[in-house]
Amino acid sequence: QVQLVETGGGSVQAGGSLRLSCTASLYTRRSYCMGWYRQAPGKEREGVAAIKTGGRSTAYADSVKGRFTISLDNNKNTLYLQMNSLKPEDTAMYYCAADDGTVAWSCTLARRWEYDYWGQGTQVTVSS
Repeated sequence: QVQLVETGGGSVQAGGSLRLSCTASLYTRRSYCMGWYRQAPGKEREGVAAIKTGGRSTAYADSVKGRFTISLDNNKNTLYLQMNSLKPEDTAMYYCAADDGTVAWSCTLARRWEYDYWGQGTQVTVSS
């Protein structure tokens, strides 16, 4: 069982930046994909960014392209999400996710059911 712990959330004004971290209890190389998702009150959970742990290819939601960057440090078993130029609509609970590495897949953001492990979330609030 893999445990994921997110940190780095907080409250910022629009235009500000935050960096989220997700530390895994086991080697991140065990997973094929890792990703960040978010969920605002009354809305469905949506994909923000994903990364293949091996080839490091990435995917982003259109709403965050050019503002957010996902990265992975396998030596620290930590996934990051650098968030710049934050907007009030980015306000949500942000979750880290990882699969169990048994199946190779495309790391497509829409396929969130492919992830086996989820963190407890970290809150990001952006004020205007």
